Amino acid sequence: MRQNVSNTIIVIPARMAASRLPGKPLRHVGDAPMIVQVWRRAIEADIGRVIVACDGGDIAGIIRAEGGEAIITDPDLPSGSDRVAAALAQIDPDQVFSHVINLQGDLPEMRPDMLVKLNQALNSDAFDIITPVALLTAEEVHLDSVVKAVVSWPDNDITQTGWAIYFSRAPIPYGGVIDEKASDQTTSELAAMWHHVGVYGWRRSALEQFIALPPSPLERSEKLEQLRAIEAGMRIGAIAVDMAITGIDTEADLEAAAKRFDLT
Repeated sequence: MRQNVSNTIIVIPARMAASRLPGKPLRHVGDAPMIVQVWRRAIEADIGRVIVACDGGDIAGIIRAEGGEAIITDPDLPSGSDRVAAALAQIDPDQVFSHVINLQGDLPEMRPDMLVKLNQALNSDAFDIITPVALLTAEEVHLDSVVKAVVSWPDNDITQTGWAIYFSRAPIPYGGVIDEKASDQTTSELAAMWHHVGVYGWRRSALEQFIALPPSPLERSEKLEQLRAIEAGMRIGAIAVDMAITGIDTEADLEAAAKRFDLT
C-alpha cells in the first residue's frame, strides 16, 4: 500500500438541514447516498486524507460504514467553511496539513482529475485560495443560480492559474464572450465569461484568517461567501476546467443527476 505523505486534506462539509432539499446528503444518486458518492470521488483523486465534516450521526454512520472517516461538528455552524475549519481543529490541531480542499457535499459528479488539478495549483505561493471555473454557456448567462467569475489570465493563457477578480450572480464581465463561436472576437481580444465551480483549495492559514472575519458588505449583497476574502485583500486563483460541475439543491436537480448516473 502506498504511504500517504501528502500535506493536503480534503474535507467534505455536509449537513442534514438543507432548506430546499431536506436530508440531502442521504438522498440516493446512482447506487449510493449523495454524500457517499462525493466521498468516493475524493478518495479516487488520491491526493490526501479525506474527512467528512457533518452535523450528526446519520451522515457519520453512513460514511463510517463505507470505511471512511467522519467528524461530527456543531450543527449550528453558519457555513461550510466554518464546518471545515472546525473539523480540522479536532483532527489536526498541530496543523500538519497545510493545504485544505473544501469539497461541497452536494457534488456527486465531481471529477477526481479536477481535484488533482486544484491540488497542484495550491503549490503556487501567489494565491491564498484556488477555485475552478469553466466557460459559461449561453443558457447560463442570466441564471442567478449560476455564479459568474471575472478572471484575469497571465498572457491570456488559460492553462496557467488566473487571478479571480470578482464573482457575481449577474452577467459579468459586460460585453464578454461566452465562447469563441459566439463572437468573431477571440478570448485573447475580449474577456470570456466564466462559470464558477464552488470548490475551494485553501492555504490553511488563509482559511483560519477567513473564518475569523465578519461577513462583508459585498458578500451580503451578492450572497457569495468568497467576496469576503476578496474584500479582505486575499488573492483567489482560478484554474480553467473543461466543464462546470453543479451542486444539487432541488428535487429537479436530484432527478437530473440520478438520470446521468444511470447512463454511466
